[in-house]
Amino acid sequence: MAYKPHTYSLPPLGYEYNALEPHISAQIMELHHSKHHNTYITSLNAALSNLATASAAGDVPGQIALQPLIKFHGGGHINHSLFWQNLAPASSAEAKPSSAPKLTEAIKQTWGDEAAFREAFKAALLGIQGSGWGWLVKVEGATKDDRLTIVTTKDQDPIVGKGEVPIFGVDMWEHAYYLQYLNGKAAYVDNIWNIINWKTAEERYLGKQGDAFKVLKASM
Repeated sequence: MAYKPHTYSLPPLGYEYNALEPHISAQIMELHHSKHHNTYITSLNAALSNLATASAAGDVPGQIALQPLIKFHGGGHINHSLFWQNLAPASSAEAKPSSAPKLTEAIKQTWGDEAAFREAFKAALLGIQGSGWGWLVKVEGATKDDRLTIVTTKDQDPIVGKGEVPIFGVDMWEHAYYLQYLNGKAAYVDNIWNIINWKTAEERYLGKQGDAFKVLKASM
């Protein structure tokens, strides 16, 4: 019997498109979610279907040729699925750092205080050349205690290394901010702190990599 790949669909946001205003406009959220993310999913489904066909035919070169497409569009789907859930309306309890007591304590132990962490994260985000993402990542087993680190990735490369748990990410592709902030991406980075979902961040910090990626089941 031929392998039939999963077909993915666009996961719900969990809030309205205007819920993150004024920090991210409804126009950006609608385009970003319903158009950009959906395009990654459509392209991923097509690539996985072609991979199944190539595999059934024993076409090894064809299978290898499809890997960059799967990484790019699959990464786009993973990153955005995580991104939507690590945002929350500014007025909500989830958007307060007090919703993540264990994570914020770990941040203080690593960077000294929350302000220093935000500055380090901002510098990493603004240092991205071209398109990419910035992530707060827990690396399990790195030291006696799970280690926190700031990681930037190119294009749609996801955080999927062994023991790496993506706690929250910030999309630094222009489509994430340009319609509202134009070339002022520093202001976008400053404002996004108002809508980080610290409750979700705490859950990811306390969990394993597989727990974070359970978000993908909503699109299957």
